Amino acid sequence: MGLLLRAGAVDSSSGPAGHAASSDQTECRPFMHCSARPLFLYPRCRLALCLLLAALISLACGQSTAAQAARPQAAAPALRGCGPAQSTQGPSATTNKKEKKAKKRKCPATHSASSATYADKPAVREAADRMAQSNALSRSWVRNTLAQARMLPEVARAVTPAQGPGVRNWQVYRDRMVDPARVQAGVQFWLRNAQALERAERETGVPASVVVGILGVETIYGKRMGKYRVLDALATLAFDFPASHPKALPRAAYFLQELEAFLVWCQATGRDPLTVRGSYAGAMGMAQFMPSSWQKYAVDFDADGRIDLFDNSKDAIGSVANYLAAFGWKAGMPTHYPVQLDAARLDLPALLEKDILPSMTPVQMVERGAMLPAQAMQHTGLLALIELVNGEDAPASYVAGTANFYALTRYNWSSFYAMSVIELGQETKAVRQR
Repeated sequence: MGLLLRAGAVDSSSGPAGHAASSDQTECRPFMHCSARPLFLYPRCRLALCLLLAALISLACGQSTAAQAARPQAAAPALRGCGPAQSTQGPSATTNKKEKKAKKRKCPATHSASSATYADKPAVREAADRMAQSNALSRSWVRNTLAQARMLPEVARAVTPAQGPGVRNWQVYRDRMVDPARVQAGVQFWLRNAQALERAERETGVPASVVVGILGVETIYGKRMGKYRVLDALATLAFDFPASHPKALPRAAYFLQELEAFLVWCQATGRDPLTVRGSYAGAMGMAQFMPSSWQKYAVDFDADGRIDLFDNSKDAIGSVANYLAAFGWKAGMPTHYPVQLDAARLDLPALLEKDILPSMTPVQMVERGAMLPAQAMQHTGLLALIELVNGEDAPASYVAGTANFYALTRYNWSSFYAMSVIELGQETKAVRQR
């Protein structure tokens, strides 16, 4: 090895063997010698060096074996069996994600938490029997179908109330819904379906811009119609609605009715209930109709003999317009008017008392501190003050909503939603006319 150690060559900084030799250490020792002659010239030193080298090799092999023995424990499978363990080893824990995902898909136990079916729940069997009897459906078919529904924890989490109330922000919401990509998609959709939009407006009084706004906000014109099996989503919300929700019982009852409507719809249309996909709440198609709304308000707008809201834009257009007309849309009426508030006379609690339900005449709004433009003062119906909160650091925005604004909230119970539909439709119309 070409090792040449001389007297005094090892100092105190060299660790345990680096201390100076005492006066009586005149014999040759493994790590030092009193002369400058090479150590390997001494037989006893050669023997000591060989023994030392053998010991070092043995020690190194022992450490390698121990490391290899410890390695399987570091990669031991996580609880519940298959799949990669949850490691805290740093970068190595995220190496080769595609391989881990492939292994995860092969493992039947990996999805055990999200694949629990409703096959063995008495309440589900009882509901299946009632649904079958009420709708003249095959009892065995309903039971078998519901038995294949899976409980989806992510769906339950989606409807679970947040820990804190949070602060809504209309401007942030608007920026997400009225973005350039969605506007451009709306322009193209309008160009492709101009005749259907014109006809729907003519027959129902619902402006084309409003229909375009709804389909854009809901699914970006069919681009995002939902990834969940509708059967799973509705079963989860019907039988496992989060108990922490303040309206858990009525909401669970509502989704049980929608589950029943879904099965009836599948039988009537020949759809396989195990393959239909939709939102986490069970809404389907370009227009995101719930099953009961599909039954009541969806129309065969192109008269081809079937109603298709998944792939037929004309049916989606006609169905959205028909829905709003059924909920009181009034042709020619604005959806809202601008409004300002007079701080000196403002009675904000009185203005917001009925929330988004139109309940005040223009004069009554003025008496409570609202300042309306001349067009709003001539409005013959009732109005509501719509508050659009802009987070904690900016003042809220306000508009005076009409009955048509309220009709939009029957599609989705949110003033943010209704306002974004209106503004997306207006922006799309403006870009299209340029």
